Amino acid sequence: MLHIDHLSKTFDTIKAVDDISFEVAEGEIFGFLGPNGAGKTTTISMIAGLLKPDSGKIRIGSLDLDGDLKKIKRLMGVVPQEMAFYEELTAKENLLFWGKLQGVRKKKLEERVQYYLEKTGLLGRENEALKKYSGGMKRRINLIIGLIHEPKLLLLDEPTAGIDIQTKLNIYEIIKEASSKGTTILYTTHNLQEAEELCHRIAILDLGKILAMGTLNELVQIVGEKDIVIVSGKFSIDQARTIISSFQQATVLSIEEGKIVFSLEASKNISTVLEEFFKKGITIDDVSIKQPNLESVFLKLTGKELRE
Repeated sequence: MLHIDHLSKTFDTIKAVDDISFEVAEGEIFGFLGPNGAGKTTTISMIAGLLKPDSGKIRIGSLDLDGDLKKIKRLMGVVPQEMAFYEELTAKENLLFWGKLQGVRKKKLEERVQYYLEKTGLLGRENEALKKYSGGMKRRINLIIGLIHEPKLLLLDEPTAGIDIQTKLNIYEIIKEASSKGTTILYTTHNLQEAEELCHRIAILDLGKILAMGTLNELVQIVGEKDIVIVSGKFSIDQARTIISSFQQATVLSIEEGKIVFSLEASKNISTVLEEFFKKGITIDDVSIKQPNLESVFLKLTGKELRE
């Protein structure tokens, strides 16, 4: 459904998106996982036709974004990070306005507005101005606006940022339902749990590049059986590197003053590794062991943790 071929975008000297390619099948929830500045929003903006790529091609179905943007926009729903509605209007007025703008016929639009208000738990509050809504309620309205015309492709740019767990679960349910009905979804997030729970496949991005892509099980195979170990303490880079290099099974992923990240079968070897630090009189402040999961994959690929 969505085909991205060698897409790139540079701002001044910053390569925001660096020659990325991927495809998303009909009905698939495809996750873009990466920290702020990884290139997620820039990619979404190019697919939505808001930014022109420096190079590369974007196709949706058989349509090419370069020549068929008007047709593509009718097939697409976009839910940006920033709220995209009129706060002075009521929830219902907003949904009717945006639905009509997308060409949904009156009777069908009223049915969908009623359905989504009920689905999101906002029925009974639909005649209140959105400026009176909580952040979570606004997020739900933002999502409905993107879905009201039943798009073939839905672009979601961190749609659960800064909201409570109950609202997140409600949004997850609506997204999964849209996917089950055939809507193709590109979902950007820097939340590991979200990516694991929602996405059929995941692309891990950092510094504008796709570092790995696949199902959760496929990505975890990158780590294999080894754990990711993070040791923090009072040691130099040379001290830590010397200690870890003495263990043939260990691979250093990142290292800085006072912190080293390496892969190792921790259950068998961690006590021996720590003993080597202690023998050299080094104080250890913290030891963290990550079992093979999406977080450990991200650590192995980037050498850093993905934080909220």
